[in-house]
Amino acid sequence: MPESIRVLLFARYAELLGADRIDLALAEAVTVGDVLDRVRMLPGGSALPGAMLCAVNLRQATHSDLVSPGDEVALLPPLAGG
Repeated sequence: MPESIRVLLFARYAELLGADRIDLALAEAVTVGDVLDRVRMLPGGSALPGAMLCAVNLRQATHSDLVSPGDEVALLPPLAGG
């Protein structure tokens, strides 16, 4: 039985997808980019930007980094402030 990964969504990304987290079934290790592709297929996901900051298990990640079952991926929107 496939395990899952948890995808955390913040601010505008959570608004677009209507949730602050999504659990995705994952049978094997994939890349962060693969996870983003799956999230973009969900309702509202097509409005996500092409380039996003991501973290895997609280560490900044690139789109080519591996994600394994049980991992947590956070999609981080741009931050502004001063």
